[in-house]
Amino acid sequence: MRLIHTSDWQIGKMFRFADDEVLPVLQQERLESIGRIGRLARAQGASAVLVAGDVYDHLRPAERTLRQPVERMRQFPDLRWHLIPGNHDFHEPDGLWDRLLRMGLPDNVVAHLTPEPAPLDAAGDAWVVPAGLGRRHVIGDPTAAMDAAPTPEGAIRVGLAHGSVRTFGNDEAAVRNVIAIDRARTAGLGYLALGDWHGALRIDARTWYSGTPETDGFDLGGAGGGQALLVALDGPRAEPVVTVHETGRFRWAREQAVLTSAEDVRGLEARLRGIDRDDPSRVLVRLAVSGALTLADLELYQALVVAGLGSALRLLRIDGTPDLATSPDDLDGFGMTGAVRAAAESLMAQAAGGDADARDVATAALQRLHLLARDLDAGGGA
Repeated sequence: MRLIHTSDWQIGKMFRFADDEVLPVLQQERLESIGRIGRLARAQGASAVLVAGDVYDHLRPAERTLRQPVERMRQFPDLRWHLIPGNHDFHEPDGLWDRLLRMGLPDNVVAHLTPEPAPLDAAGDAWVVPAGLGRRHVIGDPTAAMDAAPTPEGAIRVGLAHGSVRTFGNDEAAVRNVIAIDRARTAGLGYLALGDWHGALRIDARTWYSGTPETDGFDLGGAGGGQALLVALDGPRAEPVVTVHETGRFRWAREQAVLTSAEDVRGLEARLRGIDRDDPSRVLVRLAVSGALTLADLELYQALVVAGLGSALRLLRIDGTPDLATSPDDLDGFGMTGAVRAAAESLMAQAAGGDADARDVATAALQRLHLLARDLDAGGGA
């Protein structure tokens, strides 16, 4: 049999860094990824989709947010979608999962709110053994009951859980939602589908994290975000064949640049445009900038990077700014004497010293003054 393993949709996620223009686009794309998962399942001959927790980003989504992923799964009646609660959307009394049940789920969408195994698809050759979360943090292993969970003789057992197989150096007594790294072996699972980690990650031949289908952070840009897993299981003891498939639209990147010349500025522009030349609107970049540029090169940086790429990319978040490198050529652009020259000299001195905020203000004022002087010169003014 074939199935699709996905997790951490986090529908309704709030991207704190995104403005009012970018935020709804990122939220909508998380919904659109559900359709891509369904089409992937059909194209690969999968009969079921396992969603390993965190279908929603928070416990009390608005009615529309609650219904939106269900309506997208409804569009694939030939697939059976299996959902469990994660730490973001754990099953609390009268919470979102009870709201979903009262609303009425389509026949092809199954919410596993208790640990009882259930058939994975209509054939009944494979059974899902679920371990959803009833609290945000569970003391102990949420998958411990899998070892004794009953399934028909000869059925393929597929575990579905949300948690971590690592403690990341924390005090063992305080660790929560930690799953035994050998759970697939002890529970006789053909495959263990995990959620919580946002990048696709192989733990062993039978245990995988799928990651989120749409990358949701700059640090995951190159670590497996934006994918889903196709899992092929030929029998209860056969080793699964797992194939990673891209499902994400957006490309996230964390970049840094030390700028000291016009050549550096043009090189940075070319590098960022090269992330996706065909469609730069798919790209989100967090850029750390340092270095020092002359006034002319700062203007080039503002034009090519801040304004140009800031308009071309879906998002360009810049941390830091180049300092102003004093240059006699810059001062000559303000004339040799006069009030404009004197103001420029004063601003340049402020831009070269003081605290960072004062330098930024002085540099911005100097750039505006330089543009004004250039416009006056082009118009024949003194």
